[in-house]
Amino acid sequence: MSNPVIQIQSLCRRFGKKQALDDVSLNVPKGCVFGLVGENGAGKSTLLKHVLGLLKASQGTVEVFGLNPVLEPENVLSRIGYLSEDRDMPDWMRIDQLMNFQSSFFPNWDHEYASQLVEMFDLPVKQRIKGLSRGQRARVGLLLAIAHRPDLLVLDEPSSGLDPVVRRDILAAIIRTVADEGRTVLFSSHLLDEVQRVSDHVGMLHAGQLLLCDRLETILEQHDRLTIRLIEPATTPPSIPGSISCRGENREWDVISNGQSDAVHAWIESNQAELVEQAKPSLEEIFVARVG
Repeated sequence: MSNPVIQIQSLCRRFGKKQALDDVSLNVPKGCVFGLVGENGAGKSTLLKHVLGLLKASQGTVEVFGLNPVLEPENVLSRIGYLSEDRDMPDWMRIDQLMNFQSSFFPNWDHEYASQLVEMFDLPVKQRIKGLSRGQRARVGLLLAIAHRPDLLVLDEPSSGLDPVVRRDILAAIIRTVADEGRTVLFSSHLLDEVQRVSDHVGMLHAGQLLLCDRLETILEQHDRLTIRLIEPATTPPSIPGSISCRGENREWDVISNGQSDAVHAWIESNQAELVEQAKPSLEEIFVARVG
């Protein structure tokens, strides 16, 4: 991959006895939507803070636009739009005041685009931040992150506080619009269906380690879900070569394989079991299989 927007090599980070990130390496290509998935505490926010230069790596390297974000924060942050999970904004300001304040830091702030976003998000611009609902605060935060049309948009749990309609119609549209303009999006989420809907690339974090990192279509293509029916009921999951997960009860079991469905088929035949169904699993099913 030539000239990735983000390049992370062997990144490690500890907080006391906790290993928050353990030898993480990944590249984020220009113009893609990169979804970072994992449970709460998996290390997603910690990784994003390294990209923003808010944390210094204990070990390894982080480069954004070919620069070290810790050593050259002005050159990096001026090209990034960031939405934090906690939506930390000054409560005493009105929305329009906050927009004017934010625009003073970014010469590329697009006032016309910001006005369009206000209308799209149905925001009461004369309302003070402290009087906004959780969903409204999320919309304001998203507006502030994208109105200057950044080269890189970093979103930490962007759907937190958004109802399903906003999540589907607004967030996905904004992410795809940014990517279609040649900009890059890196976002974290524990909502895997959302990640699958809008991402080109996916990184899967668990307990600080990167379990998978590839194009989404490649990850989905490499896995299979097979439903099998045994001759006799089983009280424990059968040990099936080529499977990374086996869940069910009695005679019927769901198997997730990672590119080794032939081995599963051979086991089915040798054990006189029945293949009930074979299909491609969702990203959530793959994650549960890997973590479980």
